[in-house]
Amino acid sequence: MSEEVRELSEDQTGADAGTQDAVLLFVGGPLDGRVEIREARHGEPLPTITHVHLHGGPKVVHRYDLTPLGPQAGVYHLRPRQAVRDQVRDESVAD
Repeated sequence: MSEEVRELSEDQTGADAGTQDAVLLFVGGPLDGRVEIREARHGEPLPTITHVHLHGGPKVVHRYDLTPLGPQAGVYHLRPRQAVRDQVRDESVAD
């Protein structure tokens, strides 16, 4: 077994890898129904995810907020559009 492969398997099963992967479900918007497995090595799931859809027209931005369901599970809910507009407006005023 090569040294690189051995290091990877030790990282995944060693004492430092005591946390488990997180199962994350997306509800609403273009990611509705998507299930993502976030590997423990990436750390805790982010509190907000921004999804940007690029196509022939203007870019479309959706934000998802995390609702934890336990130590290894959570649901990302689509943030309502009005809340996104208010946040963008607040950020532009702060500059």
